[in-house]
Amino acid sequence: MTDRVAFSYPVPMLDGSLTLVIPAHNEAANMVKVIGGSVRTLSGLTPDWEIVLVDDGSTDDTVEVARRAMGAQAGRLRVIRHEGKRGYGITVADGLRSARTDYVAFMDGDGQFDPADLVTLAGLMESADLAAGWRQRRADPGYRLVIAGVFNRLVRILYGVRVRDLDCGLKLMRRQVLEAAAPLLARSALLNTELYFKTQRSGLRIAQVPVRHYPRVAGVRSGARLIPILRAIRDLVWLRLRLARRWRAPTHARPVPESS
Repeated sequence: MTDRVAFSYPVPMLDGSLTLVIPAHNEAANMVKVIGGSVRTLSGLTPDWEIVLVDDGSTDDTVEVARRAMGAQAGRLRVIRHEGKRGYGITVADGLRSARTDYVAFMDGDGQFDPADLVTLAGLMESADLAAGWRQRRADPGYRLVIAGVFNRLVRILYGVRVRDLDCGLKLMRRQVLEAAAPLLARSALLNTELYFKTQRSGLRIAQVPVRHYPRVAGVRSGARLIPILRAIRDLVWLRLRLARRWRAPTHARPVPESS
């Protein structure tokens, strides 16, 4: 990850408060880079910001390193702890539900994203309700790209959601998106699918922009094993059925174009 303190273009200031949710499981080795970059970026986006670190049952000192990395801004860090590992979707959703700010973002805690790219997402918010990155050069093994391609195709068929890089872990949204999406039902990485589906069906605006993606240099990669992949495909169908039974778009939602 590059360490960029200054930007060559005016930093867009958000017109409200902002929470950045960072899910983490045994990411102590990445916390200095992730938290340090986040503090610098958020300070330029709005004077009213906080970081919510959702610690998913870490057995290392992820939280302690994160607190130290906050430095003088330690009072802006909130920590949510899971006693045991509960998984990515639940971890991110717990952080999103805890936010009370005008804008909410989330970013993976593994150091593969540059927090400075939140500036690019913030620049889309004048014409978007949900701004998401897509990884311009995805720094993952080839087999993960194949899996992602198959998964995205299934989401298009079952959910009618047509976006690039569905599971990119860098997103920024207005509070209206979370209000329209409530209750969040996904308990896995399908949270991204659920957010896109509900945003689209609620007539809210989605925008995407390319972002940088860096190789993981510390910690342990998760996912891409056969059993979790099969479980994800099963859950894809299960979530679609639950959404049909338990969620309706808000009554004030704008009509969804037929092409979606």
